[in-house]
Amino acid sequence: MHQLTIIKIGGKIVEDPESLIAFLKDFALIAGDKILVHGGGSSANRLAEKLGIQTRMVDGRRITDEDTLKVVTMVYAGLVNKNIVAKLQALKVDAIGLTGADMNLILSAKRPVTTIDYGFVGDVKEINASVLSDLLRQGYIPVLAPLTHDGNGLLLNTNADTIAGEIAKVMAFDFNVRLIYCFEKKGVLSDENDENSVIQNLDNALFQQYREEGIIKEGMIPKLENAFQAKTCGVKEVIITQASDINTGKGTFIK
Repeated sequence: MHQLTIIKIGGKIVEDPESLIAFLKDFALIAGDKILVHGGGSSANRLAEKLGIQTRMVDGRRITDEDTLKVVTMVYAGLVNKNIVAKLQALKVDAIGLTGADMNLILSAKRPVTTIDYGFVGDVKEINASVLSDLLRQGYIPVLAPLTHDGNGLLLNTNADTIAGEIAKVMAFDFNVRLIYCFEKKGVLSDENDENSVIQNLDNALFQQYREEGIIKEGMIPKLENAFQAKTCGVKEVIITQASDINTGKGTFIK
């Protein structure tokens, strides 16, 4: 089977021009098939503030009301996505920018209201893997914004880590998939105050121990849950690392 590298890049890197171009140069060097999934939350927050729309977060997750959905659609699918695509084209990477609505790529269900109403947030139900395979076969590099749809005309804000993980799982049937989660740290840290305390290998038992001890917490928890689910579902390699290390073999390897 062919190698496929799926990279999820966080908003902080995407929104800094120097960091973004450095990352995209490294991304362009990756051999074989590849897919890029991006965030862009900080840019959405700034635009919302300019428009007088309040940003509300619960445990690091965005509450997406109707006005916020309009903002994230403009930012994620427009400004951020097309900026990345244009810069990749300048690097001779034939990228195509997509949301989950394009080509019926990702169907989601609006998250049901329990103790918290997250608004127009989608939970992934189905990914059209054949669309991605066809694009890759034709030499295109998909660049995915974190938006999906419900099949009935409704766009939904959807977690980019989850999108990357779900795509990795379905593509693992036809590819040897390597999934890389990139953010601003060198990997998962055993001491949040020590940038060099990278946990090189992390299995589920150690993850649960560190979670109970409060060493791994907050936004890192759902990222790692997605990582372990992907590994369980046939993804060959899952790495959490900083953007500058996508070609160095450094970071936290999920076992």
